[in-house]
Amino acid sequence: MADTFRTESDTMGTVQVPSWAYYGAQTQRATENFQISPYVLPRFMIQALGYIKKNAALANMELGTLPLDLGHAIVEAADEVIQGKWDKHFPIDVFQTGSGTSSNMNSNEVISNRANELLGQPLGTKKPVHPNDHVNMGQSSNDVFPTAVHVANRLAAEGLIDSLRHLYICLDRKTDEFSTTVKLGRTHLQDAVPMTLGQEFSAFACQIDKSIGRIQNTLYNLEDLPLGGTAIGTGLNCHPDFARIAVGGIARDTGLPFRPAANKFEGIAARDAQVELMGALNTLATSLMKIANDLRLLASGPRGALGEIILPGLQPGSSIMPGKVNPVIPEMVIQVAAFVCGKAVSVTIAGQNAPLQLNMMNPLVAHETLTSMELLTNTCRTFGDTCIVGITADEQRCADWIEWSLALVTPLATKIGYEKAAQLAYQAYREKRKIREILLEQKVLSAHEIDQILDPRTMI
Repeated sequence: MADTFRTESDTMGTVQVPSWAYYGAQTQRATENFQISPYVLPRFMIQALGYIKKNAALANMELGTLPLDLGHAIVEAADEVIQGKWDKHFPIDVFQTGSGTSSNMNSNEVISNRANELLGQPLGTKKPVHPNDHVNMGQSSNDVFPTAVHVANRLAAEGLIDSLRHLYICLDRKTDEFSTTVKLGRTHLQDAVPMTLGQEFSAFACQIDKSIGRIQNTLYNLEDLPLGGTAIGTGLNCHPDFARIAVGGIARDTGLPFRPAANKFEGIAARDAQVELMGALNTLATSLMKIANDLRLLASGPRGALGEIILPGLQPGSSIMPGKVNPVIPEMVIQVAAFVCGKAVSVTIAGQNAPLQLNMMNPLVAHETLTSMELLTNTCRTFGDTCIVGITADEQRCADWIEWSLALVTPLATKIGYEKAAQLAYQAYREKRKIREILLEQKVLSAHEIDQILDPRTMI
Protein backbone atom coordinates (compact mmCIF):
# COMPACT_ATOMS: atom_id res chain seq x y z
CA MET A 1 0.00 0.00 0.00
CA ALA A 2 1.34 3.44 -0.92
CA ASP A 3 2.19 5.87 1.88
CA THR A 4 -0.32 8.53 2.79
CA PHE A 5 0.94 11.94 3.87
CA ARG A 6 0.11 14.76 6.20
CA THR A 7 0.96 18.39 5.59
CA GLU A 8 3.21 20.05 8.16
CA SER A 9 4.69 23.51 8.30
CA ASP A 10 7.87 25.06 9.63
CA THR A 11 9.49 28.48 9.26
CA MET A 12 10.23 27.74 5.59
CA GLY A 13 6.71 26.74 4.60
CA THR A 14 4.79 23.48 4.21
CA VAL A 15 6.12 20.00 3.55
CA GLN A 16 4.58 16.55 3.06
CA VAL A 17 5.45 14.06 5.81
CA PRO A 18 4.48 10.34 5.78
CA SER A 19 1.39 9.97 7.91
CA TRP A 20 2.97 7.16 9.96
CA ALA A 21 6.13 9.16 10.81
CA TYR A 22 6.76 10.42 14.32
CA TYR A 23 9.24 12.92 12.89
CA GLY A 24 8.13 16.17 11.33
CA ALA A 25 8.86 18.83 8.73
CA GLN A 26 12.49 19.54 9.56
CA THR A 27 13.41 15.86 9.55
CA GLN A 28 11.59 15.40 6.26
CA ARG A 29 13.53 18.27 4.67
CA ALA A 30 16.80 16.78 5.92
CA THR A 31 16.02 13.34 4.47
CA GLU A 32 15.36 14.96 1.10
CA ASN A 33 18.47 17.16 1.26
CA PHE A 34 20.93 14.51 2.46
CA GLN A 35 20.56 11.34 0.39
CA ILE A 36 24.29 10.68 0.54
CA SER A 37 25.16 7.40 2.24
CA PRO A 38 23.63 4.28 3.80
CA TYR A 39 24.70 5.52 7.26
CA VAL A 40 22.27 6.96 9.78
CA LEU A 41 22.85 8.08 13.36
CA PRO A 42 24.31 5.24 15.48
CA ARG A 43 22.09 3.69 18.16
CA PHE A 44 24.19 5.07 21.01
CA MET A 45 23.61 8.59 19.66
CA ILE A 46 19.84 8.12 19.55
CA GLN A 47 19.97 6.74 23.08
CA ALA A 48 22.10 9.70 24.22
CA LEU A 49 19.64 12.19 22.69
CA GLY A 50 16.88 10.42 24.61
CA TYR A 51 18.78 10.84 27.89
CA ILE A 52 19.33 14.52 27.16
CA LYS A 53 15.70 15.30 26.26
CA LYS A 54 14.37 13.33 29.22
CA ASN A 55 16.57 15.07 31.74
CA ALA A 56 16.12 18.48 30.14
CA ALA A 57 12.38 18.07 30.69
CA LEU A 58 12.91 16.92 34.29
CA ALA A 59 15.17 19.91 34.95
CA ASN A 60 12.72 22.37 33.40
CA MET A 61 9.85 20.92 35.45
CA GLU A 62 11.92 21.24 38.61
CA LEU A 63 12.76 24.84 37.71
CA GLY A 64 9.10 25.62 37.05
CA THR A 65 9.60 26.55 33.41
CA LEU A 66 7.77 23.56 31.90
CA PRO A 67 4.18 22.54 32.77
CA LEU A 68 4.15 19.22 34.58
CA ASP A 69 1.67 17.47 32.28
CA LEU A 70 3.73 18.32 29.21
CA GLY A 71 6.98 17.47 30.97
CA HIS A 72 5.83 14.03 32.08
CA ALA A 73 4.68 13.21 28.55
CA ILE A 74 8.10 14.28 27.20
CA VAL A 75 9.86 12.13 29.79
CA GLU A 76 7.77 9.07 28.86
CA ALA A 77 8.40 9.61 25.15
CA ALA A 78 12.12 10.15 25.74
CA ASP A 79 12.31 6.92 27.74
CA GLU A 80 10.89 5.08 24.73
CA VAL A 81 13.58 6.67 22.54
CA ILE A 82 16.24 5.51 25.00
CA GLN A 83 14.83 1.97 24.81
CA GLY A 84 15.02 1.99 20.99
CA LYS A 85 11.28 1.94 20.30
CA TRP A 86 11.43 4.69 17.67
CA ASP A 87 14.79 4.07 15.99
CA LYS A 88 13.27 3.75 12.52
CA HIS A 89 12.02 7.32 12.89
CA PHE A 90 15.60 8.61 12.91
CA PRO A 91 16.31 8.37 9.15
CA ILE A 92 18.70 11.27 8.59
CA ASP A 93 22.01 10.63 6.86
CA VAL A 94 25.18 11.03 8.91
CA PHE A 95 26.46 13.39 6.21
CA GLN A 96 24.27 16.37 7.05
CA THR A 97 24.62 19.83 8.53
CA GLY A 98 27.85 19.96 10.55
CA SER A 99 26.25 21.05 13.82
CA GLY A 100 23.90 18.07 13.89
CA THR A 101 20.90 20.44 13.95
CA SER A 102 18.92 18.11 11.70
CA SER A 103 19.35 15.18 14.11
CA ASN A 104 18.62 17.31 17.17
CA MET A 105 15.38 18.47 15.54
CA ASN A 106 14.65 14.90 14.54
CA SER A 107 14.74 13.92 18.23
CA ASN A 108 12.66 16.98 19.19
CA GLU A 109 10.00 16.10 16.61
CA VAL A 110 9.81 12.40 17.46
CA ILE A 111 9.51 13.10 21.19
CA SER A 112 7.03 15.94 20.63
CA ASN A 113 4.78 13.82 18.41
CA ARG A 114 4.91 10.85 20.75
CA ALA A 115 4.22 13.07 23.79
CA ASN A 116 1.23 14.60 22.04
CA GLU A 117 -0.01 11.14 21.15
CA LEU A 118 0.26 10.16 24.81
CA LEU A 119 -1.83 13.25 25.60
CA GLY A 120 -4.51 12.18 23.11
CA GLN A 121 -3.53 14.29 20.10
CA PRO A 122 -2.80 13.17 16.52
CA LEU A 123 0.68 13.22 14.97
CA GLY A 124 1.77 16.50 13.42
CA THR A 125 -0.20 18.87 15.64
CA LYS A 126 2.75 20.26 17.65
CA LYS A 127 0.17 20.82 20.40
CA PRO A 128 0.23 20.90 23.32
CA VAL A 129 3.92 19.81 23.21
CA HIS A 130 5.98 21.83 20.75
CA PRO A 131 9.34 20.40 19.50
CA ASN A 132 11.20 23.70 19.95
CA ASP A 133 9.36 25.44 22.75
CA HIS A 134 9.08 22.43 25.06
CA VAL A 135 11.28 19.47 24.05
CA ASN A 136 14.21 21.78 23.15
CA MET A 137 13.64 24.19 26.05
CA GLY A 138 16.90 25.60 27.44
CA GLN A 139 18.90 23.94 24.67
CA SER A 140 20.50 24.50 21.29
CA SER A 141 21.64 21.96 18.74
CA ASN A 142 25.09 23.40 19.38
CA ASP A 143 25.23 22.13 22.96
CA VAL A 144 22.90 19.13 22.59
CA PHE A 145 24.77 17.36 19.80
CA PRO A 146 28.28 17.62 21.36
CA THR A 147 26.77 16.48 24.67
CA ALA A 148 25.19 13.52 22.91
CA VAL A 149 28.54 12.60 21.28
CA HIS A 150 30.22 12.59 24.70
CA VAL A 151 27.45 10.53 26.30
CA ALA A 152 27.34 8.07 23.40
CA ASN A 153 31.14 7.65 23.35
CA ARG A 154 31.22 7.08 27.09
CA LEU A 155 28.43 4.50 26.92
CA ALA A 156 30.14 2.64 24.07
CA ALA A 157 33.48 2.65 25.89
CA GLU A 158 32.06 0.35 28.59
CA GLY A 159 31.48 -2.47 26.11
CA LEU A 160 34.83 -1.97 24.41
CA ILE A 161 36.74 -2.13 27.68
CA ASP A 162 34.89 -5.32 28.67
CA SER A 163 35.78 -6.87 25.31
CA LEU A 164 39.43 -5.87 25.70
CA ARG A 165 39.58 -7.37 29.18
CA HIS A 166 38.27 -10.61 27.73
CA LEU A 167 40.92 -10.58 24.99
CA TYR A 168 43.60 -9.85 27.60
CA ILE A 169 42.50 -12.86 29.67
CA CYS A 170 42.65 -15.11 26.59
CA LEU A 171 46.19 -13.96 25.78
CA ASP A 172 47.33 -14.12 29.41
CA ARG A 173 46.17 -17.73 29.67
CA LYS A 174 48.30 -18.57 26.63
CA THR A 175 51.21 -16.88 28.37
CA ASP A 176 50.91 -19.49 31.14
CA GLU A 177 50.07 -22.39 28.82
CA PHE A 178 53.16 -21.81 26.67
CA SER A 179 55.53 -20.90 29.52
CA THR A 180 57.69 -24.01 28.99
CA THR A 181 57.67 -24.04 25.18
CA VAL A 182 61.12 -22.85 24.18
CA LYS A 183 61.36 -21.36 20.71
CA LEU A 184 63.51 -19.12 18.58
CA GLY A 185 63.28 -15.37 18.95
CA ARG A 186 63.61 -13.22 15.83
CA THR A 187 64.65 -9.65 15.14
CA HIS A 188 64.59 -8.08 11.66
CA LEU A 189 62.87 -11.37 10.70
CA GLN A 190 66.24 -13.03 11.30
CA ASP A 191 67.17 -15.66 13.87
CA ALA A 192 67.78 -14.27 17.34
CA VAL A 193 68.28 -15.76 20.80
CA PRO A 194 65.75 -18.20 22.33
CA MET A 195 62.69 -17.31 24.32
CA THR A 196 59.52 -19.09 25.36
CA LEU A 197 56.33 -18.93 23.37
CA GLY A 198 54.73 -17.78 26.62
CA GLN A 199 57.06 -14.79 26.72
CA GLU A 200 56.04 -13.95 23.15
CA PHE A 201 52.35 -14.07 24.10
CA SER A 202 53.03 -12.05 27.25
CA ALA A 203 54.01 -9.14 25.02
CA PHE A 204 50.68 -9.42 23.19
CA ALA A 205 48.78 -9.49 26.49
CA CYS A 206 50.70 -6.46 27.73
CA GLN A 207 49.82 -4.51 24.58
CA ILE A 208 46.12 -5.12 25.18
CA ASP A 209 46.42 -4.29 28.88
CA LYS A 210 48.06 -0.97 28.03
CA SER A 211 45.36 -0.22 25.47
CA ILE A 212 42.75 -0.66 28.20
CA GLY A 213 44.63 1.93 30.26
CA ARG A 214 44.92 4.33 27.33
CA ILE A 215 41.18 4.19 26.66
CA GLN A 216 40.37 4.60 30.35
CA ASN A 217 42.55 7.72 30.40
CA THR A 218 40.25 9.34 27.81
CA LEU A 219 37.06 8.79 29.81
CA TYR A 220 37.41 11.79 32.13
CA ASN A 221 37.20 14.29 29.28
CA LEU A 222 34.26 12.43 27.73
CA GLU A 223 32.37 12.89 31.00
CA ASP A 224 32.54 16.70 30.61
CA LEU A 225 29.16 17.77 29.12
CA PRO A 226 28.58 21.24 27.58
CA LEU A 227 24.77 21.00 27.95
CA GLY A 228 23.45 24.37 29.09
CA GLY A 229 25.87 26.37 26.95
CA THR A 230 23.16 26.71 24.26
CA ALA A 231 24.37 28.40 21.06
CA ILE A 232 28.02 29.23 21.78
CA GLY A 233 28.61 28.61 25.49
CA THR A 234 27.05 31.70 27.11
CA GLY A 235 23.90 29.84 28.16
CA LEU A 236 21.54 32.28 26.47
CA ASN A 237 17.83 31.33 26.97
CA CYS A 238 18.81 28.75 29.59
CA HIS A 239 18.12 28.83 33.34
CA PRO A 240 21.37 29.13 35.34
CA ASP A 241 20.63 25.88 37.22
CA PHE A 242 19.54 23.90 34.15
CA ALA A 243 22.92 22.32 33.36
CA ARG A 244 23.54 21.18 36.92
CA ILE A 245 20.14 19.49 37.21
CA ALA A 246 19.97 18.01 33.70
CA VAL A 247 23.53 16.66 33.70
CA GLY A 248 23.02 15.23 37.17
CA GLY A 249 19.99 13.37 35.83
CA ILE A 250 21.95 11.97 32.88
CA ALA A 251 24.59 10.75 35.35
CA ARG A 252 21.95 9.02 37.49
CA ASP A 253 20.24 7.40 34.49
CA THR A 254 23.45 6.04 32.99
CA GLY A 255 25.34 5.30 36.19
CA LEU A 256 28.32 7.21 34.77
CA PRO A 257 30.04 10.23 36.39
CA PHE A 258 28.99 12.93 33.95
CA ARG A 259 29.40 16.56 35.07
CA PRO A 260 28.66 20.00 33.59
CA ALA A 261 31.60 21.27 31.54
CA ALA A 262 33.62 23.88 33.42
CA ASN A 263 34.10 25.75 30.13
CA LYS A 264 31.15 25.33 27.81
CA PHE A 265 32.80 27.41 25.09
CA GLU A 266 35.46 24.71 24.69
CA GLY A 267 32.88 21.95 24.97
CA ILE A 268 30.89 23.37 22.04
CA ALA A 269 33.73 24.63 19.84
CA ALA A 270 36.20 21.73 20.12
CA ARG A 271 36.07 17.98 19.66
CA ASP A 272 39.44 17.40 21.32
CA ALA A 273 38.00 14.69 23.58
CA GLN A 274 37.08 12.66 20.50
CA VAL A 275 40.48 13.25 18.88
CA GLU A 276 42.06 11.99 22.11
CA LEU A 277 39.74 8.96 22.14
CA MET A 278 40.58 8.12 18.54
CA GLY A 279 44.27 8.39 19.40
CA ALA A 280 43.77 5.60 21.93
CA LEU A 281 41.70 3.57 19.45
CA ASN A 282 44.32 4.13 16.77
CA THR A 283 46.96 2.74 19.14
CA LEU A 284 44.74 -0.25 19.92
CA ALA A 285 44.23 -0.87 16.18
CA THR A 286 47.99 -0.70 15.69
CA SER A 287 48.52 -3.24 18.48
CA LEU A 288 45.89 -5.56 17.06
CA MET A 289 47.47 -5.40 13.62
CA LYS A 290 50.89 -6.25 15.07
CA ILE A 291 49.49 -9.18 17.07
CA ALA A 292 47.45 -10.53 14.16
CA ASN A 293 50.37 -10.26 11.75
CA ASP A 294 52.67 -12.01 14.24
CA LEU A 295 50.21 -14.87 14.59
CA ARG A 296 50.09 -15.22 10.81
CA LEU A 297 53.89 -15.40 10.70
CA LEU A 298 54.16 -17.88 13.58
CA ALA A 299 51.53 -20.11 11.95
CA SER A 300 52.87 -19.67 8.42
CA GLY A 301 53.44 -22.74 6.31
CA PRO A 302 52.54 -24.94 7.99
CA ARG A 303 55.42 -26.89 6.37
CA GLY A 304 57.05 -24.33 4.11
CA ALA A 305 57.55 -21.59 6.71
CA LEU A 306 57.71 -21.11 10.50
CA GLY A 307 54.81 -23.29 11.62
CA GLU A 308 55.53 -22.80 15.34
CA ILE A 309 51.88 -22.43 16.30
CA ILE A 310 48.69 -23.92 14.94
CA LEU A 311 45.67 -21.66 14.56
CA PRO A 312 42.15 -23.09 14.77
CA GLY A 313 40.99 -24.33 11.36
CA LEU A 314 37.70 -22.59 10.72
CA GLN A 315 36.96 -22.90 7.01
CA PRO A 316 38.48 -24.10 3.73
CA GLY A 317 41.11 -21.67 2.50
CA SER A 318 41.11 -22.20 -1.23
CA SER A 319 38.74 -23.00 -4.06
CA ILE A 320 41.55 -24.77 -5.96
CA MET A 321 44.00 -26.14 -3.35
CA PRO A 322 42.40 -28.94 -1.30
CA GLY A 323 43.30 -28.97 2.38
CA LYS A 324 44.53 -25.38 2.49
CA VAL A 325 43.44 -23.48 5.63
CA ASN A 326 43.99 -19.75 5.96
CA PRO A 327 44.40 -17.53 9.07
CA VAL A 328 40.97 -15.99 8.54
CA ILE A 329 40.49 -14.42 11.97
CA PRO A 330 43.87 -12.62 12.03
CA GLU A 331 43.16 -11.41 8.50
CA MET A 332 39.80 -10.03 9.64
CA VAL A 333 41.51 -8.30 12.56
CA ILE A 334 44.07 -6.71 10.25
CA GLN A 335 41.34 -5.31 8.00
CA VAL A 336 39.40 -3.88 10.95
CA ALA A 337 42.60 -2.32 12.29
CA ALA A 338 43.30 -0.64 8.96
CA PHE A 339 39.71 0.63 8.83
CA VAL A 340 39.91 2.12 12.33
CA CYS A 341 43.24 3.79 11.60
CA GLY A 342 41.54 5.52 8.68
CA LYS A 343 38.69 6.63 10.94
CA ALA A 344 41.24 8.12 13.34
CA VAL A 345 42.50 10.31 10.49
CA SER A 346 38.90 11.36 9.73
CA VAL A 347 38.30 12.44 13.33
CA THR A 348 41.62 14.29 13.42
CA ILE A 349 40.59 16.28 10.35
CA ALA A 350 37.13 16.81 11.83
CA GLY A 351 38.63 18.12 15.04
CA GLN A 352 40.60 20.69 13.07
CA ASN A 353 37.46 21.98 11.33
CA ALA A 354 36.09 24.00 14.23
CA PRO A 355 36.15 27.64 13.12
CA LEU A 356 35.65 30.03 16.02
CA GLN A 357 32.72 28.95 18.25
CA LEU A 358 31.46 25.72 16.67
CA ASN A 359 32.83 22.49 15.28
CA MET A 360 31.10 21.85 11.96
CA MET A 361 31.83 18.12 11.56
CA ASN A 362 30.00 16.79 14.63
CA PRO A 363 27.91 14.10 12.88
CA LEU A 364 31.01 12.63 11.23
CA VAL A 365 32.81 12.62 14.58
CA ALA A 366 29.88 10.77 16.15
CA HIS A 367 29.77 8.19 13.37
CA GLU A 368 33.52 7.54 13.21
CA THR A 369 34.07 7.23 16.95
CA LEU A 370 31.05 5.03 17.58
CA THR A 371 31.50 2.73 14.61
CA SER A 372 35.18 2.37 15.51
CA MET A 373 34.28 1.28 19.04
CA GLU A 374 31.58 -1.07 17.78
CA LEU A 375 33.99 -2.70 15.32
CA LEU A 376 36.75 -3.02 17.90
CA THR A 377 34.36 -4.39 20.54
CA ASN A 378 33.13 -7.14 18.21
CA THR A 379 36.61 -7.80 16.80
CA CYS A 380 38.34 -8.23 20.16
CA ARG A 381 35.65 -10.59 21.43
CA THR A 382 35.80 -12.68 18.24
CA PHE A 383 39.62 -12.62 18.17
CA GLY A 384 39.75 -14.02 21.68
CA ASP A 385 36.98 -16.61 21.40
CA THR A 386 37.50 -17.84 17.85
CA CYS A 387 41.26 -17.66 17.49
CA ILE A 388 43.36 -17.10 20.62
CA VAL A 389 41.77 -19.72 22.87
CA GLY A 390 42.27 -22.45 20.25
CA ILE A 391 45.95 -21.81 19.44
CA THR A 392 48.30 -24.72 20.09
CA ALA A 393 52.07 -24.97 19.88
CA ASP A 394 54.09 -27.27 17.62
CA GLU A 395 56.71 -28.16 20.22
CA GLN A 396 58.87 -30.19 17.84
CA ARG A 397 58.92 -27.45 15.23
CA CYS A 398 59.95 -24.90 17.85
CA ALA A 399 62.78 -27.17 19.04
CA ASP A 400 63.99 -27.84 15.49
CA TRP A 401 64.26 -24.15 14.61
CA ILE A 402 66.35 -23.51 17.72
CA GLU A 403 68.71 -26.38 16.96
CA TRP A 404 69.32 -25.05 13.46
CA SER A 405 69.71 -21.45 14.58
CA LEU A 406 73.07 -19.74 14.40
CA ALA A 407 71.97 -17.48 17.25
CA LEU A 408 72.89 -20.27 19.67
CA VAL A 409 76.47 -19.04 19.46
CA THR A 410 75.54 -15.86 21.37
CA PRO A 411 76.49 -17.17 24.85
CA LEU A 412 79.51 -18.88 23.29
CA ALA A 413 81.02 -15.44 22.68
CA THR A 414 81.62 -15.05 26.41
CA LYS A 415 83.83 -18.17 26.30
CA ILE A 416 85.75 -17.85 23.02
CA GLY A 417 85.22 -14.22 22.03
CA TYR A 418 82.86 -12.50 19.60
CA GLU A 419 85.02 -12.83 16.47
CA LYS A 420 85.73 -16.56 16.91
CA ALA A 421 82.05 -17.23 17.62
CA ALA A 422 81.03 -15.26 14.51
CA GLN A 423 83.55 -17.23 12.40
CA LEU A 424 82.06 -20.53 13.56
CA ALA A 425 78.54 -19.26 12.89
CA TYR A 426 79.42 -18.25 9.32
CA GLN A 427 81.02 -21.65 8.74
CA ALA A 428 77.87 -23.44 9.92
CA TYR A 429 75.80 -21.23 7.64
CA ARG A 430 77.97 -21.80 4.56
CA GLU A 431 78.12 -25.56 5.09
CA LYS A 432 74.42 -25.82 6.00
CA ARG A 433 75.24 -27.57 9.27
CA LYS A 434 74.24 -27.11 12.87
CA ILE A 435 76.51 -25.01 15.07
CA ARG A 436 76.69 -27.92 17.50
CA GLU A 437 78.30 -30.13 14.81
CA ILE A 438 80.94 -27.49 14.01
CA LEU A 439 81.86 -27.06 17.68
CA LEU A 440 82.21 -30.81 18.23
CA GLU A 441 84.24 -31.23 15.05
CA GLN A 442 86.70 -28.47 15.90
CA LYS A 443 86.85 -29.49 19.58
CA VAL A 444 86.56 -25.87 20.66
CA LEU A 445 84.98 -27.05 23.89
CA SER A 446 84.16 -30.37 25.48
CA ALA A 447 80.91 -32.07 24.60
CA HIS A 448 79.65 -31.40 28.13
CA GLU A 449 80.49 -27.69 27.90
CA ILE A 450 78.83 -27.45 24.49
CA ASP A 451 75.65 -29.06 25.84
CA GLN A 452 75.61 -26.62 28.73
CA ILE A 453 76.29 -23.48 26.67
CA LEU A 454 73.93 -24.38 23.84
CA ASP A 455 71.05 -25.36 26.14
CA PRO A 456 68.36 -22.85 25.07
CA ARG A 457 66.68 -23.02 28.47
CA THR A 458 69.68 -21.26 30.00
CA MET A 459 69.16 -18.34 27.61
CA ILE A 460 65.60 -17.35 28.50
